[in-house]
Amino acid sequence: MHHASIPAIGAAAAWREAARQFLAAGVPPDQIHWGGIGSAPHLFADLERPRGTGAVTVPRSFIAMAETVVWHRDPERFARLYGFLWRLRGAPHLMTDRGDADLARLRGMEKNVHRCQHKMKAFVRFREIGAPDAPRRSFAAWFEPTHHTVEPTAGFFARRFGDMDWRIVTPDITAVFANGAVSFQAGQARPDLPEDASEQLWITYFRNIFNPARLKVAAMQSEMPRKYWKNLPEAASIPELIAQAPARARAMAEAAPTLPPARMAQVQAQLAGCTSAWDGPQDGLPAAIDACTRCPLHRSATQAVKGEGPLDAALMIVGEQPGDHEDLQGRPFVGPAGQVFDQVAGQVGLRRDQAYVTNAVKHFKFQPRGKRRIHQRPDSGEISQCRWWLDAELAQVKPRLVLAMGATAAESLTGRRGALMSRRGRVEHAPNGQPVLITLHPSYLLRLRDPQEREQATALFDDDLRTAADLLATHRN
Repeated sequence: MHHASIPAIGAAAAWREAARQFLAAGVPPDQIHWGGIGSAPHLFADLERPRGTGAVTVPRSFIAMAETVVWHRDPERFARLYGFLWRLRGAPHLMTDRGDADLARLRGMEKNVHRCQHKMKAFVRFREIGAPDAPRRSFAAWFEPTHHTVEPTAGFFARRFGDMDWRIVTPDITAVFANGAVSFQAGQARPDLPEDASEQLWITYFRNIFNPARLKVAAMQSEMPRKYWKNLPEAASIPELIAQAPARARAMAEAAPTLPPARMAQVQAQLAGCTSAWDGPQDGLPAAIDACTRCPLHRSATQAVKGEGPLDAALMIVGEQPGDHEDLQGRPFVGPAGQVFDQVAGQVGLRRDQAYVTNAVKHFKFQPRGKRRIHQRPDSGEISQCRWWLDAELAQVKPRLVLAMGATAAESLTGRRGALMSRRGRVEHAPNGQPVLITLHPSYLLRLRDPQEREQATALFDDDLRTAADLLATHRN
């Protein structure tokens, strides 16, 4: 049995060196008694460290974890680390095994130490102890950390308060920063620190920023545990602030203005412009679409392309946006994609003149390239703005089924983005419950250069239109 004493100061380096020697000598975990400085060795312990010659290779992720876990207050932390390190010798993949119980325990200890360090950075309160005429100001603080976090956290305070001398006194270790250098001493009893005149100013500020309307006591105590309150000057005000919170919140509500400030009129007007609930007269919808300036697409398009068809149609067909031909003629689906649709629809018994045909986006989005205008897919913002008009058309027509052709139409109607091929042929529902059958856009068929791929995609499009025809026929019967 071997004994390893790990000192309170420099514990990380001491454990790392001891573990390296034991691992190189092939000493198993059950043959080592780990203890802190001054701890009594095992009755049959060998106080002489073994000398190993084997090479020691340790995953970097374990080193980083161990550098934190050694500061945990668990007296078995050194043994737990070495036990897991022993297992890592031939299985470095264990560092990524989330189901490993030993690793889970060490990760939990690591998290607790990090949390303790965070609390130390937040709740240490310095008070000035130096003479007024000293060349460097000097401060001291008393803190009671949950774990041994003074040494690994001292660097933060050295960087943060490098222009003054300070000491952080705890029951275990005292960190001293003097003339730009950090040193550590044994822990001390709580010192008698002088009052700080600036604390009253801080307490006044704390009381004034305390918002009673947003008080959540459990959440506050989770971030500021009660064990730290006795060393925080502002904590003396917390019970009173909690007790007064309901009355102060009611007073704040009663004192709130009953009328919005003048600037809110402009804000409310902007919000109204984004509400997708057009409520104009039925015969005024085409003119309203023609005059639309809700998004920048109207600036370069020739005109808005409105839907057309009977207003009592059982089927509404929704495409992506107008193309070049539609933009010039002002009618939906009159270009090559419309011709493909008419051909396939005729084969399955869908009559276009009995359906209401429209687009999710009413203006043509394109990129000029010489004399040609190259189609550009609308973005989510443009789709959202044009949803105003699509909602109005749906409210007027009230179709039994909507055929969404292409990803843009599917997103506009269902609010969902996703791979179109995995959704086509299926009936989804709009937020208001409207049935939506999703299929390919006929322009997709035109873009396919490979004859076999085009034939396969056309067959899928044909199947989807047949499904639409069958659903309408079933509903009629």
